[in-house]
This record gives sequence, structure tokens and C-alpha cells, in this order.
Amino acid sequence: MHINVGDVIITKKPHPCGGDRWAVLRVGMDFKLRCLECGREVMVPRVKAEKSVKKLLQTEGTQQ
Repeated sequence: MHINVGDVIITKKPHPCGGDRWAVLRVGMDFKLRCLECGREVMVPRVKAEKSVKKLLQTEGTQQ
């Protein structure tokens, strides 16, 4: 799966606030994600982040 900075992902399990949409702020060995519901930012290891993605919503500037 190819995830870029600026993409929005939908996760399999929701965040405790109830939101399941996350903005990707940083990619590398760890992903930095921001919950679009409450604004919380978290660092998640790449392997765990890629497993938890249900759907990838591309931004306007990226191509599939």
C-alpha cells in the first residue's frame, strides 16, 4: 500500500473519540497521524498503521 503525506485514511477500529478518519502528517518507519474528529496526533509504527487501514482516500494532488 502506498500512503503519502496529506492522504486521509479510514481505520478498521475507531479512535476512542469515535472518529475513524486520520490525516497522514509524516511517513517513514513511523507514521504520524492526526484524528480528524478530535485533533489528537499519534505516532504509529509503519507495520501497525498499514495493517489498520480499511480504506485510503487520496487527496486532490495525488494519483492512484
